Amino acid sequence: MDRLSSAATFESMHYDGRQGTPCGSSAEIASGFLFRYKPDKKYKWEPLRDDLEIGNSAYPMVLVQIPMYNEKEVYQLSIGAACGLSWPSDRIIIQVLDDSTDPIIKKMVEVECQRWASKGVNIKYEIRQNRNGYKAGALKEGMKHSYVNLCDYVAIFDADFQPEPNFLWRTIPFLAHNPEVALVQARWKFVNADECLMTRMQEMSLDYHFLVEQEVGSSTYAFFGFNGTAGVWRISALNEAGGWKDRTTVEDMDLAVRAGLKGGKFVYLSDLKVKSELPSTFKAFRYQQHRWSCGPANLFKKMATEIMRNKKVSMWKKFYVIYSFFFVRKIVAHVVTFVFYCVIMPATVLVPEVEIPKWGAVYIPSIITLLNAVGTPRSIHLLVFWILFENVMSMHRTKATLTGLLEAGRVNEWVVTEKLGDALKTKSGGKAARKPRIKIGERLHFSELLVGAYLFFCGCYDLIITPLG
Repeated sequence: MDRLSSAATFESMHYDGRQGTPCGSSAEIASGFLFRYKPDKKYKWEPLRDDLEIGNSAYPMVLVQIPMYNEKEVYQLSIGAACGLSWPSDRIIIQVLDDSTDPIIKKMVEVECQRWASKGVNIKYEIRQNRNGYKAGALKEGMKHSYVNLCDYVAIFDADFQPEPNFLWRTIPFLAHNPEVALVQARWKFVNADECLMTRMQEMSLDYHFLVEQEVGSSTYAFFGFNGTAGVWRISALNEAGGWKDRTTVEDMDLAVRAGLKGGKFVYLSDLKVKSELPSTFKAFRYQQHRWSCGPANLFKKMATEIMRNKKVSMWKKFYVIYSFFFVRKIVAHVVTFVFYCVIMPATVLVPEVEIPKWGAVYIPSIITLLNAVGTPRSIHLLVFWILFENVMSMHRTKATLTGLLEAGRVNEWVVTEKLGDALKTKSGGKAARKPRIKIGERLHFSELLVGAYLFFCGCYDLIITPLG
C-alpha cells in the first residue's frame, strides 16, 4: 500500500489558503522558522503621539470599510467591533457597504448603524442599486464618496471579522512612518475552529499559510497576497495601482499584485490576530475553495504578460511572482496533486513494472506533511484526517483551476460564504443556532464517491492481488 498511501500523504503539501499553497519549499520553511523576522526591526515603528498645537489633526484620517451581503448572523459583530476601534473619534469614519437583497436584513443593518451614530460614532450606511462586481464593486463604490477624499488609509474587514480595539494603533504607524509601505496585513484567528473536524482541518492549513507563506513573503520580497480583509491600505497606493477591479473573483489578490508591481511594500504582522469564522459546512467550504482556486488561475492568465513587461520591479521579483506565487502555488500544485498523486500514482499498483522512487513518493512528502502541521501543534494527531480531507479537495481545486485558466462556465461565480455567527452565541453563553437541515440529495457527492471508489479499488488490489503475484 506504500504507493497508494503516499499519494494521500503528498496532498498536504498543496493547500490553497486564501492566497497561497504550502508547496513544501524548504527555503520557505527555513525562512519562516529559523530566521523569523520582526517587522518593527525592518521598518520604522513608533507610537503616534498627541500634538499640543494641532490636537487630533496630528493623527491620520482612517476609513474603515465593512462590505456585507445578507449577513444576518454576524452584522452586529463586525459593526460593533469596528465602532469599538480605539482612535480619535474625529479622525475615523466607519463605512458599512450593504449589498443585502433581503429588505428585512437591510433594515436591520441600517438600524444598527443608526444606533451607533446616536452614540457619536461617525458611521456611514451606504447602499447601491445593484451588486455589479460583488465585493470589488461595493468597495469601489465606497471609495467614490466625497468624505473618502479626507482619508489617508483604509482598513477593510469582512462581515465576520472582529478586530481588537488596538488594531489601528498597531498597524497605522507602519504606514505613517514608512512611505514605501502600501499594505499592512494582520493574521486571522478562528473563533469556531473547534466546531467540527472540518474546521480543524481548515485551521491547520490556514495556520501554515499565515505562519510561513505570508511571513516569508513579507520578510523576503516585501510582497504577498492581500487576504481581502483584516488589512490596512494606503489609499494613495491603492489608487495608484488602479483601485478595485472586478475582472476576477479574487479582487484582493488582483489589487495586491498591481500594487506590488508599482513598487509598494507589504508588511505582515503575525502577532496581530483578528477574529473570524471558518466555513462550517462542506457546501460552503466547496464554494469558497472554488473561488479561491479559480480566481488566481484566471488572474494569472490575465496578468502574466503585464507582470513580465513591468519595469518598476526587479527581474527576480517578477520571476518570484510569476513562477512561485502564481504558476507553482496556484496552478501546478492543484493539478499535480490530483492528477499525479490521486490518479496516476494509485494506478501504478495495476502496472507492477512502473516503479516510483520512495524518496519522491513517500519520504519527502511525509517530511513536508509533518512540517506543515507545526503551525497548529494541537492538531498534529489529526494529520491522517487532514491528508484525506485535502485529497478530496484537490479534485475540486483542480477543476476550479482549469475553469479559471479556460475561462469556462463558473469562472466568475461568486457565492458568499455562509456565516453562522457562532462567536456571538458562544460569547453570550447561549446555545448555538441549529444549522439548516440539508436534504439527502445534497449530502451525496457523486464525484467524490466515484474518486473514492477508484482509490478504494486500487488499495484493495494492491493489498490482495500484488502479494499473490
